[in-house]
Amino acid sequence: MANDKKMVEQITAMDTDFAQWYTDVVKKAELVDYSGVKGCMIIRPYGYAIWENIQHDLDTRFKKFGVENMYMPLFIPESLLQKEKDHVEGFAPECAIVTIGGQNKLAERLMVRPTSETLFCEHYKNIIHSYRDLPKLYNQWCNVVRWEKTTRPFLRTSEFLWQEGHTMHENEEQAVEETLQMLKCYEDFYRETLAIPAVTGRKTDKEKFAGARETYTIEPMMHNGVALQGGTSHYFGDGFTKAFDITYTDRENQVRYPHQTSWGVSTRMIGAIIMTHGDDNGLILPPKVAPIQVAIIPVAQHKEGVLEKAGELKALLSEKFRVKLDDSDNSTGWKYSQYEMKGVPLRLEIGPRDIENNSCVLVSRVSRQKTFVSLDNLVEEVEKALVSVHEELLARAEKNLAEKTSVAASHEEFLDIAENRPGFIKAMWCGDSACEDQLKDETGGVKSRCIPFVEEHISDKCVCCGKPAKHMVVWGRQY
Repeated sequence: MANDKKMVEQITAMDTDFAQWYTDVVKKAELVDYSGVKGCMIIRPYGYAIWENIQHDLDTRFKKFGVENMYMPLFIPESLLQKEKDHVEGFAPECAIVTIGGQNKLAERLMVRPTSETLFCEHYKNIIHSYRDLPKLYNQWCNVVRWEKTTRPFLRTSEFLWQEGHTMHENEEQAVEETLQMLKCYEDFYRETLAIPAVTGRKTDKEKFAGARETYTIEPMMHNGVALQGGTSHYFGDGFTKAFDITYTDRENQVRYPHQTSWGVSTRMIGAIIMTHGDDNGLILPPKVAPIQVAIIPVAQHKEGVLEKAGELKALLSEKFRVKLDDSDNSTGWKYSQYEMKGVPLRLEIGPRDIENNSCVLVSRVSRQKTFVSLDNLVEEVEKALVSVHEELLARAEKNLAEKTSVAASHEEFLDIAENRPGFIKAMWCGDSACEDQLKDETGGVKSRCIPFVEEHISDKCVCCGKPAKHMVVWGRQY
């Protein structure tokens, strides 16, 4: 091992300090660095490569639904944001405001976009005139700014990357269908690509998006039982279109207001990957978004033919997979630890004895199981191994979700679970936001996550006030 290289630094154990473990992972796996602007992160190449793979997968899914990408300005005139009362009130505390351009004071203040509903509405007013112009299915990949008081890389930062879809439809039925379709798209993506199961459902009125008629959410559970709002899809009805006077002539030649949706997910998903799948050795990345799917480690690489054979295997596998051949002068043990810490799903070891036997060793990042495979069918074996990694990650996450979901039939039981058992709590609710506030205050932060699409009947009474229950709610702490 070269003198200027150190073995991979130790990561704080999850059970010792989960927050410090998370910080160690994002730093030591070279996902982010801290910037000179408080609350803003530098996404390093390895972290950004994960985002690029996420973006490619989701973008492909969106386009199958007919969604088109476009781009809106970064700045929103204050008068434009003021047009929708609930919306501006919801975002006012988080807005960053530009008052000077160059050396001159601006005639009107500009808001750095916290979200782009108002910009899209201004544009849609100019291009929607007839039912023939509908639906409009637009999406943009961009950055947004929300001035957060407490920040943590990927989970909550003042600036972050995301996609925001904004669509317009002829009527409520079509808009609601779009809203639910995109939520299902997110749910499928989390499971099929990120190997993360989640609870999905409708937000309570207290928790819905500012200006929305209905907000639907996907809520994955992290390893420690804390929820992360993984993505949302909103039905706005015609509230924004009336505020912005967006009209169209319908099929009966009547003037109507279109119905609107918006939906989005962000780089917060990388935080979800880290906290759902990671372990005390660092990251574990789902194969479909891992920047490196297979790390090839030559064993005794100074011996004749080892590096040549490793290069051949890289060329073969690179036709189908994302492959890294580490031929550096670091020790073999350092390399093993390094790629484990960076969450590479599969390690391939090749040495002189393996070459003699026309084989290599595959090591799963999840199970650490070693498998000896023939080089004659290496591509097929690698493909099977990556599928197995995804399936194992999903199974582990499903087990964690099930084990950390409790049921509370009474107020006392709810408080006991909130204090002593991490995770989600299923409990009945009367529909009054005052009960949400009371439970949050009593438990130090347990909030309603969503009203699931399939509600269980736990009891007839609200877990807080004892009045007749209207819904079963999934409750939990959140990042």
